[in-house]
Amino acid sequence: MGWKSLLYFEIVTTIALFIGLLFINLTGAGKGIVVPEALLHDLPETKVKGWQDHIIDIFPENIIKSIYEGNVLPIVVFSVIFGIALALLNETKKKPMLEFAESLAETMFRFTNIIMYFAPFGVGAAIAVTVGHLGIDILKNLAMLLGTLYIALIAFLLLVLVPVALFIAKIPLRQFIKAIREPVSIAFATTSSDSALPKALENMEKFGVPRKIVSFVIPTGYTFNLDGTTLYLSLASVFVAQAAGIDLSFGEQLMIGLSLMLTSKGVAAVPRASLVILIATATTFGFPVWPIMAIYGIDELMDMARTSVNVIGNTLASCVVARWEGEFDDAKALAFSESAAEGNL
Repeated sequence: MGWKSLLYFEIVTTIALFIGLLFINLTGAGKGIVVPEALLHDLPETKVKGWQDHIIDIFPENIIKSIYEGNVLPIVVFSVIFGIALALLNETKKKPMLEFAESLAETMFRFTNIIMYFAPFGVGAAIAVTVGHLGIDILKNLAMLLGTLYIALIAFLLLVLVPVALFIAKIPLRQFIKAIREPVSIAFATTSSDSALPKALENMEKFGVPRKIVSFVIPTGYTFNLDGTTLYLSLASVFVAQAAGIDLSFGEQLMIGLSLMLTSKGVAAVPRASLVILIATATTFGFPVWPIMAIYGIDELMDMARTSVNVIGNTLASCVVARWEGEFDDAKALAFSESAAEGNL
């Protein structure tokens, strides 16, 4: 069940990534922003790196240095190798470190949540400076970015998730929509996947997915199956490059996409947490940060959509794995109704 889940997660998130790249290249939402000379002097110099440089860069020369410089890929590689080494230890020796890592992860999620309460003040000022330098015309580019994201997410739902539901999971679409309506609404309103988790688990079990599959696939998907977030990050990264006047080749965009496939894993399920990954990606590839500050002004509207798609993708993944395991209960799915779910609360 584990490898089936991870295989499905990686295939679907890869498709989401390419859809994001496709639509941002079609609309060119970040192009045409005129950057004044005064602001250009404050921007970091961008150095084009070859694929050999990127491969070398993903292996940490010094993990503390990588953390200090905000290079996420070396941190991810170090963490994966560290996790493998930890898994090879016996239970007595690895238990204290696992408990420490779990406690640290939860603490940092809460830490990020607290920071996000104060972030609007600082970022609001940054937006004011950006608009002051770039003029009101940048709002047109931000509106194009917002429209591009929503169109790309709708295309992903219609072209990927709906066919998966009909032809792979083979579930009744109308009942499935009823089952996910409430958790998706919660995610949309709160921009937090965590708040929708309890209802998603409950409804998918009532929809016909066995508890052992629901309790494994959906929480795991919160780390590995962030369809909406992956699509957004690929789209927003290219927008940042376009806004800075950096012309990326297909190979460079593919390299960014592959990097995002790694760095997007484990994003905290709190509002605006993906901005942390976006800033880290910009730092890794030498992009300026000021377009991200501009994006923050509309990120609430973008976050609602991508978080909702994350929840839809994870609930559907549980159905796919249940069908793959031959344990999906079709009778429960056909009999599912919102009134029945509410009656069992």
